[in-house]
Amino acid sequence: MRVIAGTHRGRRLYGPRTLALRPTSDRVREALFSILGHRLRNSRFLDLYAGTGAVGIEAVSRGVEHVTSVESHRDALKLLRQNLELCHIGDEIAVLSQTVQQFLNHPDQWHGPYDIVFADPPYAEASELPSLLAEPRTDDLFALGAWLIIEHAAKTALPVSLGCTQFLRRYCYGDTVLSLYFRPHIVPA
Repeated sequence: MRVIAGTHRGRRLYGPRTLALRPTSDRVREALFSILGHRLRNSRFLDLYAGTGAVGIEAVSRGVEHVTSVESHRDALKLLRQNLELCHIGDEIAVLSQTVQQFLNHPDQWHGPYDIVFADPPYAEASELPSLLAEPRTDDLFALGAWLIIEHAAKTALPVSLGCTQFLRRYCYGDTVLSLYFRPHIVPA
């Protein structure tokens, strides 16, 4: 794994030695950041199921103002912290060692609202994410006009709306899909 572009371009990152973790491939990560394009500069980014931290590090490398990384897997957290140290990243990324559900249940820990929310749950858990994000309290996670991108298996069907966000587009990369949602700029009355 490596950082693809930006200030940390070319930096090799620590990756998992076992199949228990499935980091976002360089190809899909490159596609993700192409999709996000100009939205990155000075934005607030939430990385749910952060894994090794590669997506959050790439976001900082490309000009994101702040990243909140949420991860509960012990081995992934170790790799994430090693990668932050390797890239000399400090305050730009806040690492929260907890499950996504615990994070969503504690709005006092949020550093939002976020302009971009990326979620890469274990593929077996992707179907649980809609119910977590459907809670009314999660609306405060998203800035007006925010984008939500979920990485999931191609066979996983997601609903047309998740909380305050609406489905926009699906990008396919073999067995991996990035589903893009957005929060409208105008809040319905």
